[in-house]
Amino acid sequence: MTKPQPTRKKRANGVESRQRILDAAVEISGERGYEGTSIAAVSAKCGLPASSIYWHFKDKDDLIAAVIERSFETWLAALELPGEEAGTPLERVTAMAANVAKSLVDEPDFLRLGLMLALERRPVEPRGRTVFLDVREVTRQKITEVIRSLIPDMDEDTARTLAVYAVACADGLFIQREITGDGVDLVAMFELHAQLVYEAALRTAARSGTHD
Repeated sequence: MTKPQPTRKKRANGVESRQRILDAAVEISGERGYEGTSIAAVSAKCGLPASSIYWHFKDKDDLIAAVIERSFETWLAALELPGEEAGTPLERVTAMAANVAKSLVDEPDFLRLGLMLALERRPVEPRGRTVFLDVREVTRQKITEVIRSLIPDMDEDTARTLAVYAVACADGLFIQREITGDGVDLVAMFELHAQLVYEAALRTAARSGTHD
């Protein structure tokens, strides 16, 4: 008869506890924002003692940074350009934008929390803000890669500029939905946004003679 593996069980319990804590932090921060989120509130929500939370996370800032990282990893999977079998370049870009918007509707935590932290200025910069700025740079790089994969001759600086513009406009669309709620169809807005950015990329490339 095989004996149970205490170490493996302990590790599994630790992973489960960590996810419970993160889920609770997502809910609390979504309701109260960064300032209103506390270890005590997260403890009450997840049913685990504060000591368990501190075992996984150094402090509130470390916990919020982990929330942003987990949510971003889930969302990042949507930021992939479909293959050529999905249709024309415009259709592929539009499909990618729709997937990104759907993912933001389902997993808005990293962007909502990150934008709040990014707009604040503190004597000591929270780790969550640093993490968010890092993931935004990853996002910009991914979008730059998408642009250059569709228009290979476009120079890096131009593609980067378009990517910065794309990210900035996406922020605005997300904030508009946060303000007005379900009155904004985020998927439709992201599809339109992607089409406009793609058309801008084509015009820019045509002016520079890099695309027919």
